[in-house]
Amino acid sequence: MTLVACIGGGQLGRMLGLAGLPLGLSFRFLDPSPDACAREVGELVVAPYDDRDALDRLAVGAAVVTYEFENVPVEAAAGVGAVPGPRALEHGQDRLSEKELFRSLGIPTARFGRLEETGLPALVKTRRLGYDGKGQRRVDRDEPLEDGELAEELVAFDRELSIVGVRARDGETRFWPVGENVHREGILRVTRAPARDAPQVEAERICTRLLDALGYVGVIAVELFEAGGRLLANEFAPRVHNTAHWTIDGAETSQFENHLRAILGLPLGSTALRAPSVMVNVIGGIPPVEELLELPRAHLHLYGKAPRPGRKIGHVTLVDPDEETVARAVALASEEGGRG
Repeated sequence: MTLVACIGGGQLGRMLGLAGLPLGLSFRFLDPSPDACAREVGELVVAPYDDRDALDRLAVGAAVVTYEFENVPVEAAAGVGAVPGPRALEHGQDRLSEKELFRSLGIPTARFGRLEETGLPALVKTRRLGYDGKGQRRVDRDEPLEDGELAEELVAFDRELSIVGVRARDGETRFWPVGENVHREGILRVTRAPARDAPQVEAERICTRLLDALGYVGVIAVELFEAGGRLLANEFAPRVHNTAHWTIDGAETSQFENHLRAILGLPLGSTALRAPSVMVNVIGGIPPVEELLELPRAHLHLYGKAPRPGRKIGHVTLVDPDEETVARAVALASEEGGRG
């Protein structure tokens, strides 16, 4: 069997494994936690991400090494030849570097830098290690920034969108429909695909500039603000992404399968929509499974993770749902609806 190695053993690694097993692939994961949920679909090497011996054990015999999150040490990923390459990681894990890359490619962003450059109010974010709303705060008056912080203009956006694409080793590029996202407390709650009146062509143009500049291979996600008819790039993720989990049930080929196809040099699958879909994250507590499965055309994906407030422990995809079904799923999947 062809072996795929993955730095990180969380839910994204787990879903890569689930997508790859029917293709005849096997998997090995590196994660510091012995409880990493990807252990259910492959061998688990338990060690820090920068452990040289563990990285060697991870990579031995593998056809390709990839990663499931962007805060992997660049030196560790580069040392085992991980795909996507180190340039994507370098930019993707540093907000300042990321914004400067957007600017160099002519991709519009919110103003960033010092508070005198962004204006007030603004968001102050850590340059590294922020996710799900962590590592950021709103400021309404001038104050000194700490080392490793970056100010960003507070954008009065109309909605949040994302474009997810895949680029093969030969440069072939495909995109899934633009999704519309709803966050609460910094955590993604709902993605609708396709977004209503989606600016698909413009979003693809932004993503293509990024893919080509990085010589990228694999799946990438770009999160966007739509404000006054303009698209502003907020951030990108050099990996499979929460806003495209709906593709497992709602697209001809999921983001996970296409990522594997791309990094292994296999033909890409169609990214066409099967039907309009809504993805609802399961946050915090174990949901009432029976009630969720009673919803028409609902597909539940639990990750095998222990419940914890604010933690993503699964998602449910609704295929071609009505609004009543969406509202019911949101209520059941919330921390209030789940059981701890």
